[in-house]
Amino acid sequence: MIAAVAVIAVAVGAVVFAPGSGAFSAAEAIEAVPGSHTMALLEAEREQLIAMTAAARTLTVVAKPKLASPAQVAAANPGTGSGTGTGTGGGGGVIFVTSTPPDPGTAQSIAYNMMASFGFSPQTYFGCLKDIWNRESGWVYDAENASGAYGIPQALPGSKMASAGADWQTDPATQIKWGLGYIKDIYGNPCSAWAFEEANGYY
Repeated sequence: MIAAVAVIAVAVGAVVFAPGSGAFSAAEAIEAVPGSHTMALLEAEREQLIAMTAAARTLTVVAKPKLASPAQVAAANPGTGSGTGTGTGGGGGVIFVTSTPPDPGTAQSIAYNMMASFGFSPQTYFGCLKDIWNRESGWVYDAENASGAYGIPQALPGSKMASAGADWQTDPATQIKWGLGYIKDIYGNPCSAWAFEEANGYY
């Protein structure tokens, strides 16, 4: 409104005080201003501001914002993460599983500390590894099923783990070393292996 008044004042002053304007009265100058291009622009801007203010007053927050879970993000972007691959068929999108570091002195702690040597960030991938071996063996080094699968990673046959050490039947570290190598070679990273396990019931 201040701008509009200023424009009117300038226009009136220009007309009233212009040379040879004796026959043109101030009233006529004021009547001429509303039809000018400048006034049309100002009026349009004023109407837009009124509409925006009215719209802003009608906004209400009906619910808290919903954030995507890590699993949803990973499923939407299967190529993300710091692993060496995105998995093999049948697994769909990669599912990242959050987890806290395990208790020291446990098989899980051995795995957590060994993961970096295979190129897996434990902060990113341990949750997936934990879920795989929770399901497969419960992290029990002498777990065995009817098919002959053995140990923490459930190697089939268990003697495959001899490539990681002669003590493969009794040493969790040897079994974990073999298991991490297997996951890296076949799936690229533990979360891709977990995605396959989820879809197929084995990895």
